[in-house]
Amino acid sequence: MRTVVDLPEEQLKAIKALAKRENISQAEAIRRAVHAYLTTRPAPDRKSPAFGMWQDRDEGLRYQRALRDEWAE
Repeated sequence: MRTVVDLPEEQLKAIKALAKRENISQAEAIRRAVHAYLTTRPAPDRKSPAFGMWQDRDEGLRYQRALRDEWAE
């Protein structure tokens, strides 16, 4: 898939030089760099910050009903 990326001139020069030294295309140099970046980063934690927040309390619906019962008194 093609994509457009804006890079500072110094990074573009470095990529061109690296690609020439490695005898690969600039696109391949960028693909390798992106791959290296992604494989060295931990996977994002997709859990909500609220996940498990109520684990030490009653089940949610039961808790809600108890609160409403207090209001009815």
